[in-house]
Amino acid sequence: MGDTIGTMGTEAFEQLVMGLEPQCRKREQSDCAAVDVPVSALETLMRNLRDEVRLSFDMLLDHTAIDHIQDGRFELVYLLYSTRHGHHLMVTCEIPRTDPIAPTMGDLWPIAHWQEREVFDLFGIGYDGHLDLRRLFLEDGWQGYPLRKDYTDPDMLEPA
Repeated sequence: MGDTIGTMGTEAFEQLVMGLEPQCRKREQSDCAAVDVPVSALETLMRNLRDEVRLSFDMLLDHTAIDHIQDGRFELVYLLYSTRHGHHLMVTCEIPRTDPIAPTMGDLWPIAHWQEREVFDLFGIGYDGHLDLRRLFLEDGWQGYPLRKDYTDPDMLEPA
């Protein structure tokens, strides 16, 4: 995913993004512009990223999670795009594996309702304020969350 930061320049772009939320930090190991923020500041940062005219992140391209089972946490990943300016940004935040809950982004980008349902269905992450958080792909009675690294199913084949 390439960045088209335009005339603003990379450093000015990063400073503008990080200036929107004091707890926001530049993510060093990334192939695109990326920041990390505590979950407590996620909603504020995302709203500011959408509403700041010089950024105008009007599209949530994707949302997923990564299970860092060894550290007892999930990493939430949001990929944003500005149709006005043509630039991308990755926003990440960490939440604990025990009682994993994050604020919904559905009020900012309606597509988030579907993306959050997918993450809930496959990882078991809850979204505070979500209007219809239920399974999306799996049957309602499905036990467990298949993308968690500790997930087991009696019908799964044992590794050879």
